[in-house]
Amino acid sequence: MGRNFFHLHLVSDATGETLIAVSRAASAQYQGVASIEHMYPLVRNEAQLDKAIAEIEAAPGMVLYTLVDPELSARLRAACEKIGAPCLSVLQPILDLFQSYIGAASLARPGAQHMLNADYFKRIDALNFTMMCDDGQQPEHLEQADVILLGVSRTSKTPTAMYLANRGVKTANVPLVPGVPPPRVLDTLQKPLMVGLVASPDRIIQIRQNRLLSLRADHETPYVDRTSVVEEIAASRRLFADRGWPTIDVTRKSIEETAAAILDLYKAHRMKFIAQG
Repeated sequence: MGRNFFHLHLVSDATGETLIAVSRAASAQYQGVASIEHMYPLVRNEAQLDKAIAEIEAAPGMVLYTLVDPELSARLRAACEKIGAPCLSVLQPILDLFQSYIGAASLARPGAQHMLNADYFKRIDALNFTMMCDDGQQPEHLEQADVILLGVSRTSKTPTAMYLANRGVKTANVPLVPGVPPPRVLDTLQKPLMVGLVASPDRIIQIRQNRLLSLRADHETPYVDRTSVVEEIAASRRLFADRGWPTIDVTRKSIEETAAAILDLYKAHRMKFIAQG
């Protein structure tokens, strides 16, 4: 059976990241169905909206939008009703809930979530730090980290670190290499949360083989030898247990799930660190 496709129009007065995240989270619940995304970012006047409406009319489908300007929202809804395209404001139900609870109306600021505020600069600072301390680089800066990820090669340390950095968490990652002891500085660190990442041997071998294939490298290497990989993972588990570092098995976890687990650990670690001092 082939996949079914439908047109999905995303109309935003900002970057459209919110719409993309929400629509993909929803569409992931439906197997065998895929959307053809039409993205219209930074729609802030009638001329820009009319261009989007023309494309919706040419390829009717579902319409999701985040427009805080009530006139633009009303114009889009009216056009969709005329076209026969189902239309939904993704933010409005949430704004209504906030208003009923807080008791004040929102300020209707397009793109307010992307303003250059303190949180924005915190994320940029975290991203710069994480790139600087990727893959064991510049260990002299590890004390500045919020989180340090450790694990053997191909345990998703870098993508997880980048995801956490995008949440404003300064994250370094340190690879565990056979025959090479971890950096001694790890024994002296007080502030960072240490988290060990592990995965099943089969998963590690599969990813490493794909890596070697992309590099056109020799597959006859301990890097993908099962016995060697099993020992690597066992050694990493012993290290984490000896140091009392929390361990997360990433075998069947997405980057987002791993990061969520780390953020929970970090929240508790931070509270403990503050209480001590």
